[in-house]
Amino acid sequence: MNHFKESCLMENWFAVYTQVRHEKKVSKEIENRDIETYLPLRQQTSYWKDRKKIVHLPLFPGYLFVKIRPEKRTDVLKVPGIVRILGVNGELTPVPEYQIEGIKELLESGLKYEIAKQYVSGREVEVTKGLLAGTEGKIIELRGHYKLILSVDIIKRSILVEVGIDQVDLL
Repeated sequence: MNHFKESCLMENWFAVYTQVRHEKKVSKEIENRDIETYLPLRQQTSYWKDRKKIVHLPLFPGYLFVKIRPEKRTDVLKVPGIVRILGVNGELTPVPEYQIEGIKELLESGLKYEIAKQYVSGREVEVTKGLLAGTEGKIIELRGHYKLILSVDIIKRSILVEVGIDQVDLL
C-alpha cells in the first residue's frame, strides 16, 4: 500500500485556521460533532480598574487542531467560523503527532515558557530527563542558556522553554 493511501486510512492532526477570536467557539462546535480537537490555551492575568481576572487565551491565535481522516475534511469545513484547513497545493498537510504531544506536555508540565516572536529553527533533540522526558524538539543556545523549541511547522509558530544541555540527546 502506498504512503498516500495509508494516510487516508489513518487519522492525523491537521491545523485549522479560524476567524480570529472564534477559536473556543469553533473548538466546542467541532467537539459537539464528535471530532477530536485540540486548542492549546495559555493563562494570562487581565487587569481592569476594579479587579483582575485570569483568562485563558489561544496559544496560537487563529489556530486549532483536529484529528481526522482526510476524507472527513468537509465535516470540519462546515463548522461556522472555520476559514480553512492548512495544506500545500490543495492537499491537506498533517501535523506530526510529536509536535502536538510536545505542546501538550509542555502546557501540562507547568514550566515557564515563552512564545517566539518568529519561527525558530535549531538542532533536533529528544529530552531524556525532567518533566519533558520523551519530548522531541529542537535546541538553540541563547546568551548561555539552552532553549528547547517546540514548533508547529505548518503554522510557523514556536514556543521556547529553558532546559539543561544534560537533559537532551541529539537526534
